[in-house]
Amino acid sequence: MTMHDALGILLALLTSYAGMACLSLAMPRHFDQVWHRDPSASHARALRAAGVLLLGLALLPCVALWGNTVGVVAWLGWLSAGALLWVGMLSWAPRPAAGTAALAVAISLAGVGIGF
Repeated sequence: MTMHDALGILLALLTSYAGMACLSLAMPRHFDQVWHRDPSASHARALRAAGVLLLGLALLPCVALWGNTVGVVAWLGWLSAGALLWVGMLSWAPRPAAGTAALAVAISLAGVGIGF
């Protein structure tokens, strides 16, 4: 495995984690768990849109590494891994989980921005 492969795998995991976090935080129950208030309608829409966009971006490194057929299957696996990581973090430490998700968004966008 090369460094390029490892970066692609990390990018897929972080983007999946961030996307699942956004989709989860769009729900009033989980938003309240982190911020102790309900999300406004505009916050919920923005979080849902960001979540869908990030999950779509997670497909890019998978397809780049493994091609169309295997890349989509790997993407589904990374979606599951990102969701599992988010659920674990949310139940263990809700506020820091939101911070790590924001950091994951920044790293993911930087990775996509540098052209992975």
